[in-house]
Amino acid sequence: MPELPEVETVRQTLSKLVRGKKVEQVEVSWPKIIKKPDDTEAFCLLLHGQEIQHIGRRGKFLTFQLDDYVLVSHLRMEGKYEMGDGLDPDKHTHVRFFFSDGTELRYKDVRKFGTMHLFPKGEEISALPLSQLGPEPFEDPAFTSDYLKETFQKTSRDVKTVLLDQRAVAGLGNIYVDEALFKAGIRPDAKASELSHSQMKKLHAKVEETIESAVKKGGSSVRSYVNGNGEMGMFQLELNVYGRQGEACTVCGSEILKTVVAGRGTHYCSSCQQIV
Repeated sequence: MPELPEVETVRQTLSKLVRGKKVEQVEVSWPKIIKKPDDTEAFCLLLHGQEIQHIGRRGKFLTFQLDDYVLVSHLRMEGKYEMGDGLDPDKHTHVRFFFSDGTELRYKDVRKFGTMHLFPKGEEISALPLSQLGPEPFEDPAFTSDYLKETFQKTSRDVKTVLLDQRAVAGLGNIYVDEALFKAGIRPDAKASELSHSQMKKLHAKVEETIESAVKKGGSSVRSYVNGNGEMGMFQLELNVYGRQGEACTVCGSEILKTVVAGRGTHYCSSCQQIV
């Protein structure tokens, strides 16, 4: 699933490609993607004539800011946007946005897990799926070490489970939690509430550092992720632990281990990550 850096990269790319374009027609071939309104025809009619003013992001969600509405889009596992190439769409193209200048934006999703919600402008923040998201570790002043400390002290869960909880911290997923915990020297199964204040401050800094670095590199293409131009991210070349089980640690040379935490495959170095 694309995490914050990948979705932010898609946002930046789409902003250059479609901002200022006016929607002339929308075609939906897989109605289950459209979650709001529950009438797909109404979804298409409401978008007619709307100009894309801005492409935003909240956690792992894209937000298309239109004249009167906001389209909230989640890519889930395999969703991606790309501009039409003049050829007939393939079987994985499920939503097509036709613009008044003759160009076209296509939403493709091999597994069909992606979602789209259309809200009157201003209502999207107070309604699901955005209303329960916590602060995020990228250009969000609400994400502070004090916030992390307060959040950790309220729970008996392990640190990785808390960081993966979108209600606690928006935008993080398996890749970047594993990487940030490695940089902070903290085991993924360490109890969040038992971390010291200095450990929480270091973790906060390493989460932000990891996310900012990944955004600069265009995210991580560890599966099928590409941006709106079809380009891969390059942060996967800098991964220290994720996906490297059995390999030597880049810092100490010990073997990278893999276990399961929060129901997710979890990678760590037992020598570098000794805080439990």
